[in-house]
Amino acid sequence: MTMKRMVLEIGMGTDIRGADYTKAAVRALRDALWHNSLNIAAALEMPIDAMVVEVLIGVPKPDRVDKAEVLAVLPHGTGTIKVVQGGLEIFNDAGTGSTVIANAAAIVRLDIV
Repeated sequence: MTMKRMVLEIGMGTDIRGADYTKAAVRALRDALWHNSLNIAAALEMPIDAMVVEVLIGVPKPDRVDKAEVLAVLPHGTGTIKVVQGGLEIFNDAGTGSTVIANAAAIVRLDIV
């Protein structure tokens, strides 16, 4: 058997005023996941927790994301996470605050022939 990519889900999340990178990343992953109801594991007669989810997050300052908190969003399966430079940070006119925009991709794999 070999791991096969079955699904790609994408999402976007923001923290409007707090510049909280983790909050934006969590919201981006939720956006990616909550618009879907995956029945692929059941269709292949596999347990839902057989899914392996590779999470990719893009934000301007990757080191400011709590990876464990983002992975805790996954409702099923096991996950890995990689945070890379991407997304946006938009500063207010005074330069005293910003809005953070995170992008997320969830790549779902199953061990099938």
